Amino acid sequence: MHIPDGYLSPQTTISGLAAMVPLWGVSFHKVKRELKQKDIPQIALCSAFTFLAMMFNVPVAGGSSVHAIGSVLVAILLGPWAAVISVSTALLIQALMFGDGGILAFGMNCLNMAVVMPFAGYGIYKLIAGKSKLGSGRNLVAAFFGAYCGLNLAAFCAAVEFGIQPLLFRDAAGQPLYCPYPLSVSIPSMMSAHLIVAGPIEGILTAAALAYVVKFAPNLMQRLPAQEPEKISFFKRYKPILIALLVLVALTPVGLLATGTAWGEYATDELKTMIGYIPKGMAQLADKWNAPMPDYSLPILGGGQTASVGGYVLSAAVGIGVVGLLIFLMAKLFVKNSKGAQTHD
Repeated sequence: MHIPDGYLSPQTTISGLAAMVPLWGVSFHKVKRELKQKDIPQIALCSAFTFLAMMFNVPVAGGSSVHAIGSVLVAILLGPWAAVISVSTALLIQALMFGDGGILAFGMNCLNMAVVMPFAGYGIYKLIAGKSKLGSGRNLVAAFFGAYCGLNLAAFCAAVEFGIQPLLFRDAAGQPLYCPYPLSVSIPSMMSAHLIVAGPIEGILTAAALAYVVKFAPNLMQRLPAQEPEKISFFKRYKPILIALLVLVALTPVGLLATGTAWGEYATDELKTMIGYIPKGMAQLADKWNAPMPDYSLPILGGGQTASVGGYVLSAAVGIGVVGLLIFLMAKLFVKNSKGAQTHD
C-alpha cells in the first residue's frame, strides 16, 4: 500500500498533500491539548510499532506480498488523531530513509494509512465494542473487525487512486502517463490480497497486541489510570512494550521470506518487464530520491546494496530510533509552544 513516486500524477499527489496539511494541523493541536507531556513517549512507541509492523511482508498468491500496518491499534490506544501523527511519522521515515513509499506520494500514503484506516477502523471498533471491558472477548473481536475493515478501506482508496490514473492522464497516443492499470485491474488486485490475507493478519495482530497491552502495559492506554508514581523511569514504565519492540526487531528478517513485490509498488524496471514499457509521466517522476538505506538494506562499497538479515535488523533498529527521535523533537515543540502561550496569557 506504499505508493511509489510515478504511479500518481502530480495533480493527485499535490491534492493528497493539500488535504493532509490541515489534518496534520488539527492532529497536532488535539494531541497537544489532550495528551500530557509525560504521555508523548506513548506516541513514539506506537510509531515504532507501526514502523516494525510494516516490515513484516507476507507472500500472497501470484508472487506479490502484503503487510500489516497497525493504525487501528494506535487509534484504540491513543485515539485516531494521535494515530495520524504516529503513522505519518513512521511513513515519513520509511520514505526518506528506506525508499518505501514515494516522497511526492507521501501525502496520499498518509491519507490512506494514517487517516482513512485509523478513523474508519476506530469507528467500527467503537460500534462493535460498545461499553465492553477493555481486553474482554467482545472488545477483542471489535478490535479484530475494526482493524480488518480499516485496512481494507485504506486498500480500496489506494486501488481507486491507482485505477483513475489511466482514465484521467494519457499522452497523445492514448497511453497512460502514470499507473497503467485501470480500475478493473487495480481494485481486484488490491482487494483480493487485502481481503483474504492482509486483513486477517491485521485483525489478529491488532487483537493480540491490544490484549498484550491491557494485561502487561495498561498505562500505555490514555483511558487507563497509571498505577506507577509520576517520576518512575521511562524504561521501567514501558518495560513490557520495549521488550515487545525488541522481539519484533529480532523477528523482522521474517519479512525477507516474501520475495515478491507488493502489487502497485513495482520499480520501473519490473513494470517494464511486466507490461513492456514505462509510462512517460512515471519515468519523469520515479526513482528521483536516493534513500540512504534503500529497501531496508545496507549499502556496500561500489554503490550496491545487500538485502541481508543483518541489514534488515539494522534497518529496523535505525528506523525506530529515528522515529522516536522525531516524536521527541515534536514533543519539545509542543512544550515550547505551550510555554509561549502561557507567557502571553
